[in-house]
Amino acid sequence: MNDTPGWASPGSAPSEGQEPGTSGPAEPADRQNPEEPADRPQQPRQPADRPQQPGQPEQPGQPGQAPQGPGMKWSKEQPPPSQWSAPTGAPGTPPGPGRTPPPPPPGPGWGTPPPAGPGGYGGPGSHGGPGGHGGGYGAPGGPGGQGAWGGAWGGGWGGPPPAAKPGVIPLRPLGVGEILDGAVSTMRTYWRTVLGISLTVAVLTEIVVVLFQGLVLDTSSSDVLNDPSATLSELTRAMGDALLNNGVIFLITLVGTVAATALLTTVTSRAVLGKPVTTGEAWRDARPQVLKLFGLICLLLLITAGIVTAGSLPGILVTVAGATGPGVALTVLGIIGAGVVALWLMIRFSLASPTLMLEKQGIVKAMTRSAKLVRGSWWRIFGIQLLATVIANVVASIIVIPFTFLAAALGSDGVSGFLNNPGDVGWTFLIVSGIGSVIGAVITFPITAGVTVLLYIDQRIRREALDLELARAAGLQGYGTGTNPGS
Repeated sequence: MNDTPGWASPGSAPSEGQEPGTSGPAEPADRQNPEEPADRPQQPRQPADRPQQPGQPEQPGQPGQAPQGPGMKWSKEQPPPSQWSAPTGAPGTPPGPGRTPPPPPPGPGWGTPPPAGPGGYGGPGSHGGPGGHGGGYGAPGGPGGQGAWGGAWGGGWGGPPPAAKPGVIPLRPLGVGEILDGAVSTMRTYWRTVLGISLTVAVLTEIVVVLFQGLVLDTSSSDVLNDPSATLSELTRAMGDALLNNGVIFLITLVGTVAATALLTTVTSRAVLGKPVTTGEAWRDARPQVLKLFGLICLLLLITAGIVTAGSLPGILVTVAGATGPGVALTVLGIIGAGVVALWLMIRFSLASPTLMLEKQGIVKAMTRSAKLVRGSWWRIFGIQLLATVIANVVASIIVIPFTFLAAALGSDGVSGFLNNPGDVGWTFLIVSGIGSVIGAVITFPITAGVTVLLYIDQRIRREALDLELARAAGLQGYGTGTNPGS
């Protein structure tokens, strides 16, 4: 008989090591004593590995030993057929058909052990069978097992307990989808505050941009750049004017972005705790750090500009010296290398903004903290930031591009005039396209700010167990002690 783990049936025996007096297999019919009655149950034979000792008397009445020798007869007072069973009540006696195994002793864990059966206690798929991982309480189980109490998480206890989720994210390390979903859930759950902040900042910013473009911006530089007969000095002056105008527009937009980021950082941090916040409360909390945040962003822009300038300067000098071909190639390579370095630094300092706002740190300290949190997770943070930026800009473009063509169609020159001379625009074009830009900013601001804040929280949960602090701040009692409040 093969060794088969699991509950043994009455009359079976292991392949070796069987002690006398225990139940064993019935003797085959072709090896029975011809003088024995056919209707009596077969008694177990003495195992082959326990030979009879010389001089030891035979004990016909001893359980588990058949009478031997001539003249030895079975008693006529035998139990009826099919009614013999192994003794019960002795420790270690295997149960017979129709009898269930004894329940296992209570142990640590959530809930109660699963019932017998596939994947359960003592059944196929339990711990200890072929394909399993060793024995457990009671008898070992069947193939493919994970444990005598139902195996790994999900084998009968429903898996490990879920993390507490007082707000828009669970208090544990987050995946990419959970970070994006948390940003969108913040917009959906606290839409009045988020929409109010984003819309107010976007409208004010766009009004300033439209007024600057319509009243101050000089469009003559665009005409010169589109003129193929323009001289080198005219092109240089036009390029300078264009850079200045674009720089002013960028600075105005940057101020609006800083304000929106500061306010939405507070909203997102409260949303993680499940606590709503009004626009006034967000502004009172963020106001002391707004100037520092503006200085931080300007410093990061200066660092980027300095790196790009340093990378392209050798090629520019070689070009000015007269080696145009090598100079241009060196300039391109320098810009590419400087761009890689600048990108690496920007991701390294990408968590400085929420650090400055939520930890009330200074500019340098916030940059140092960001570098510490990003260390070892650069590629992950870069991928999530890139994905969030692409999603936000694609959604915004779906809205902005139709408004741009609508503004061009409503203009005096129509779409064809706008395509032929994009620098010559009127007030109608500026106002209609500005409406599209406002709607796009209302979508872009919450997503980018929310993802950055949630990345900061996720990194602190992974490195500093911030989830315990968040649970206490959310009022969850017993979090981290084995209970699951708020889940």
